[in-house]
Amino acid sequence: MSAGNPRSILPRPAPPASAVAGPKTPRAASISALAEIWNLLGGIPDPEIPVISIVELGIVRDVAYEGSTLVVSVTPTYSGCPATAVIAGDIAATLNEAGYTDHRMRTQLAPAWSTDWIEPAARERLRLYGIAPPGERVGTQRVNVSGLRRHAPPRAIACPRCGSLRTREISAFGSTPCKAQHRCDDCLEPFDYFKPI
Repeated sequence: MSAGNPRSILPRPAPPASAVAGPKTPRAASISALAEIWNLLGGIPDPEIPVISIVELGIVRDVAYEGSTLVVSVTPTYSGCPATAVIAGDIAATLNEAGYTDHRMRTQLAPAWSTDWIEPAARERLRLYGIAPPGERVGTQRVNVSGLRRHAPPRAIACPRCGSLRTREISAFGSTPCKAQHRCDDCLEPFDYFKPI
């Protein structure tokens, strides 16, 4: 589990039943009820990267009841992310289909989302999908033996196709603003790199 993400990932859910007996009532004290909701949300793919869920991406921050209303707190990857409206619609549709009809989504901007919140298993699926997972954030400071702070040097980006470290950035922006376009000098294939934030 990533240090910044307080939630564990539940197994991927089976698709919800098509017929629902009626609306689900709040069961705030029930751990299994909240686990069911986390499980449902864990089955919603990120609209831009469908091989990982919105929970694995780390943008779902909390699930709780406020009175009779189920509140899902979401931190977008960045404030102008065009997928935010799609994610809100997917959350609403999934909860409605499962019988959780009294719900709302809360946008939580602080703390800001970080690629540190992406789950390890999701990072591997990104690589298998052809996207180099994010590395250490540029500008991360480390204290050396003499006590001086210095920025961590940028690391080489491994090609997700052949594993070569002989890669270079072609464009600061890839298929989405959160990715950069790179090219491998060994296999000659272009690939997206999920920029560390």
